[in-house]
Amino acid sequence: MACRISELVVHSQDPQRLAAFWCEVLGFVVLDTEDGVVEIGPREGFGGLQPTLVFIPSTEPKAGQLRLHFDVNATDRDQDAELERLLKLGARPADVGQSGTEHWHVLADPEGNEFCLLRARLS
Repeated sequence: MACRISELVVHSQDPQRLAAFWCEVLGFVVLDTEDGVVEIGPREGFGGLQPTLVFIPSTEPKAGQLRLHFDVNATDRDQDAELERLLKLGARPADVGQSGTEHWHVLADPEGNEFCLLRARLS
């Protein structure tokens, strides 16, 4: 049997704020908070098909482009409508050297962590 990803850990200057943003983006809920650490995930909780996200406090600001980033897909609307929703939630366009002809949008969360909104709609 192989491993599977159960949690992704994100260092954050404001774990509560970042957790709230990603809860809105992904439709997740807060699963646990302890000592400034916030864990979010699907309503069914830890151990399901989707990994949880754990935001841990850090005093260091993000520096440079991330070596790992999230790709997200809309589930109930087209890419343009989802882009509008994400921007209203506090995402902002990010430039990581893309050409402008990509079929995805590069965005940054409220702390500047890059992520991509892909075109395909998932059910």
